[in-house]
Amino acid sequence: MSKVHTINPFTGEIIQEWEQMSLSLMTTATIKARSAFTKWRQVSVAERVEKIRSALDYFEDNREIIAKDITSEMGRPLMQSRGEIDGLLERFNYLCDIAPEVLNPDSVEQKENFHREIMHEPHGVVFIIAAWNYPLLIAASGIAAALLAGNTVLLKHSTRTLSIGEHFEKAFGSDGLVQHTVMSHEATAKLIENGDINHVVFTGSVAAGEKIYGSTAKRYFDCNLELGGKDGAYVAPDADIAESASLLVDGAMYNSGQCCCGIERVYVHEQVYDDFLETCRPLIESYILGDPLDPYTTQGPLADAASANKMESQLNEAVATGAKIIAGGKSRQIEQGTFFEPTLIIVTRNNLSIMQEENFGPLLPVMKVRGDTEAIDYINNSQFGLTSVICTNNRTRAKSFAEKVETGTVFMNRCDYLDPALPWTGVKASGKGSSLSRYGLLAMTRPKAIHFRTQF
Repeated sequence: MSKVHTINPFTGEIIQEWEQMSLSLMTTATIKARSAFTKWRQVSVAERVEKIRSALDYFEDNREIIAKDITSEMGRPLMQSRGEIDGLLERFNYLCDIAPEVLNPDSVEQKENFHREIMHEPHGVVFIIAAWNYPLLIAASGIAAALLAGNTVLLKHSTRTLSIGEHFEKAFGSDGLVQHTVMSHEATAKLIENGDINHVVFTGSVAAGEKIYGSTAKRYFDCNLELGGKDGAYVAPDADIAESASLLVDGAMYNSGQCCCGIERVYVHEQVYDDFLETCRPLIESYILGDPLDPYTTQGPLADAASANKMESQLNEAVATGAKIIAGGKSRQIEQGTFFEPTLIIVTRNNLSIMQEENFGPLLPVMKVRGDTEAIDYINNSQFGLTSVICTNNRTRAKSFAEKVETGTVFMNRCDYLDPALPWTGVKASGKGSSLSRYGLLAMTRPKAIHFRTQF
């Protein structure tokens, strides 16, 4: 069997060696998952909730170990990694709260001599492919909904953050409810194309998502795809500039910009454009790059050093067309880690790659606009549609903005946050389906119509 390694992006050291599963081991895992499903689906929702809440104690009891694993494997500052555990608990607990009501059969208006209702049947074995950038949160949304709905889970975590997959198995893996699997891309494709699974949840690239969608369609079952974004923000003339700058800089720089719903482009009304830039610059220049275990570090290394090349290419193209870098703009080596300086750049064209292509890094391109309509047009001029933001003190303006932008989530005076009560969904190349909220739970089920004629 071939092996893979998790590597510390700051030190360059190998953390752990993992053996990839053979075809026979994959088959064994699916058999175990199928067997567990036949029992778990019979457990009442109330009992599922109780068992899952009990399993959450694992994350409370192992907070520091898990946080250090996140930091060592993908480079996020330790203080920020600790916060991801709180996010996981929030999502699980909210879905546990609503599951009994949401998953209860839907009643239908009474009809004489008939009993009718709509049951929410679990899919069966759910295959979850989780990304590395928020290794707990991305996996948690799918796992929580799948288990509560009565499914069992095969979890394939990114090869950068394999220990997190192992933590999920330790927490929920009793009786085969969640199994951590280490697979090659080829084995993953075979499992989706031919394996005994019934649903796929994937977070990752557009290209990989398209392949998964094609494979599941051939087998007549569905998938949930979250494929990234190029999230745009608009700073309206009535916005609080200090608050807006702080919000959007953090939304662009947090986690070294390695976030699907991070802020990747900002359109600022001409009346407040200069003030916004002046306010952003010191915020961006205040980041401290270094060892992610150092409590003073506010930005860690890139998990994927190669992404620095893409950012440099985007910046070079923009500068060649007249853009101006106000702060940052360069990659930097510290120890064995590749960092990218938090960067503020002003641009004058929306068709640049820095405004159109996801970069997964700490870049904040800013463009001046003349009004709401122009900002909305620029935000919609994208292959992606995950989230959008308007900074304004006028709810009527925000409502009009929300009605016109083509994104799954619209924020007013907030960004880069998943509320578990709201569906997490995208349009266009940002994906399909929903996670979180009642819609995330229902996505882990299929409707079954009960149509009983009670007497002949």
